[in-house]
Amino acid sequence: MNIKFLLSFLAISVSSIVLVSCQSQETETVNQKTVVTEEAPVESIEKIDSNVVFNANLASQEDLKLTGLSSELIEEILTKRPFLTMNSLDSLLKGVANKEELYRHLFVPINLNTTPESDFLLIPGVGKKMAHEFEEYRPYQSIKQFSKEIGKYVDEEEVARYENYVFVPVELNSASEEDIKALPGIGEKMAHEFEEYRPYSSMKQFEKEIGKYVDDRELKRMSRLVYLKK
Repeated sequence: MNIKFLLSFLAISVSSIVLVSCQSQETETVNQKTVVTEEAPVESIEKIDSNVVFNANLASQEDLKLTGLSSELIEEILTKRPFLTMNSLDSLLKGVANKEELYRHLFVPINLNTTPESDFLLIPGVGKKMAHEFEEYRPYQSIKQFSKEIGKYVDEEEVARYENYVFVPVELNSASEEDIKALPGIGEKMAHEFEEYRPYSSMKQFEKEIGKYVDDRELKRMSRLVYLKK
């Protein structure tokens, strides 16, 4: 009788140990999955062509999904844009891991003539030496000048890649149509409208005239791309 009791007790003990061990492994597996999800917010970014850089102020919801960002962050981007500086977007994405890889495909073009040298480091692949060269040749009169000067240090392909991340603001009354069209998100039709109302006497006039064609948010985005001589 004592032997049967002992065998029964041992069987129950072994079963309990196995059950606890399985539960522990399941918990560990769940925790590991959670950690992986938090550390890999751009897991689907390989779906984007290596040469594509979406302008965060213009990208569609479908474009943003390709970057692997969460639906919550995508909604925040769509709600809070336009971002007038890359720093604004960078602050919104402060909790995202591997931001350099994300910024290869999502960026707010930055003003070559006013951006602090240190902020050029937000551009993927731009180290301190190249950031200094970006600053060295200011003020730039056109994106062509930027390409010429920086082309002294890197090949044409790399210069073309840099151009996705920067812009040179244009003077509204004197800029050529070519320079206007070189601005981020300004096509041939809008470049024509920019020229149509020249000469502008104030930025207020620019906003009034161009506001006939775009909404307030797009007008705010465009206004950061231009200026008037005093």
